Amino acid sequence: MPGIPATDARRLHDVDALRGFALLGILVVNIGVFASPYYGSSLTDPVFDRPLDHAVRWLVAFLFETKFYLLFSFLFGYSFTLQMAAAERAQAAFVPRFGRRVAGLAVLGLLHGLLLFQGDILLTYAVLGLVLLRWRDLAARRALRRAVLLVLACAGAWLLLGLLVAMTPTDTADAAGTAWQHAEIAAALAAYRGTIATTIAQHSLELRTTMLFALLTVQGPCALAMFLVGLAAGRHCALADTTAHAGLLRRLVWIGLPVGMAGAGLYATLSLLPMALDLSVLGLGIGLLTAPFLTAAYAAALLLALQTGRAAALGAALAPAGRMALSNYLLQSLVCAIVFKAYGGRLMGQLSPLAVLAIAAMLYAAQLALSAAWLRRHRYGPVEWALRALTYLQWPAWRTSAPNSPPG
Repeated sequence: MPGIPATDARRLHDVDALRGFALLGILVVNIGVFASPYYGSSLTDPVFDRPLDHAVRWLVAFLFETKFYLLFSFLFGYSFTLQMAAAERAQAAFVPRFGRRVAGLAVLGLLHGLLLFQGDILLTYAVLGLVLLRWRDLAARRALRRAVLLVLACAGAWLLLGLLVAMTPTDTADAAGTAWQHAEIAAALAAYRGTIATTIAQHSLELRTTMLFALLTVQGPCALAMFLVGLAAGRHCALADTTAHAGLLRRLVWIGLPVGMAGAGLYATLSLLPMALDLSVLGLGIGLLTAPFLTAAYAAALLLALQTGRAAALGAALAPAGRMALSNYLLQSLVCAIVFKAYGGRLMGQLSPLAVLAIAAMLYAAQLALSAAWLRRHRYGPVEWALRALTYLQWPAWRTSAPNSPPG
């Protein structure tokens, strides 16, 4: 993060450890999209319809879906305040700096979405970053109120839609709709297993249709809400000394876990029921409403653990991956595109959910090791280095002056 003094290692450690943890959840969810064209639909993959397959899908939905991009979004908002403080210390204009940063994110997001992963969120972050820039002077309480309203509005709309769908009589049009879904899935699978050109064309199609709809109606409002929560936390330097907020963190765990897990259980169960659109939509609404509680509990539990000596090794393992989170996010997509799409293995639709989860675990473990090795010799991840150069319009240092030195 730009402009943070080298002496402020504690703040970097906690923020980066959280970001490194978030990378795991992002990978577990995203790799499911790479691995199966049925992911996110109301249909069950007929090839993997065993009880074990359903159990793995439920576990992923319960523990991971709709939670970890919220943590990334919170950290984006928190880092935004650190960047403002850095510009102020340097007596530099913040708006041009941040404008160049989000422009770089937008270009990366567009290329990422077209070439590797249609579920890209970087372009969304770039657009929402401009909204955050407009709201940068909000007081903490006002930012939190807007965040709550955004989540309530988004979740409430889906809950209302679910109720309306439940009251709508079913007819033969349902069968036609199911046949259409199967045809769309078959076409997507053929495109992703075809050639690089058909893969990119399918990415473009999904970016303009299903993904755009999801971003506008689900991820966009919720991500912006968490930007604002991060902004509010940054106003109070909440992660500068987490020991001073241990009581608050414990309350977040004790409240967030039961509320968040109850909602996550309903979301996972209802969203995975085959051919139950009304219940699936209701489940999504419940999940959106309660996911911030579980996200907060995850983050608070990790921060509390990092305050103890027993978790020193965990923090040391997570922080390097978090310091180069953008590089790791893009690397995850590159590896998955090579494994599952026409760039290489074409294994989409051929691996069970458990096998896909095992690949995610191995890839994440490799990223932890590679990140630590890279940062022993370099000050930034490769993509972070390029984005920093664009932000500051100067070439940052490439290699570290000393092993494990914190970024300046």
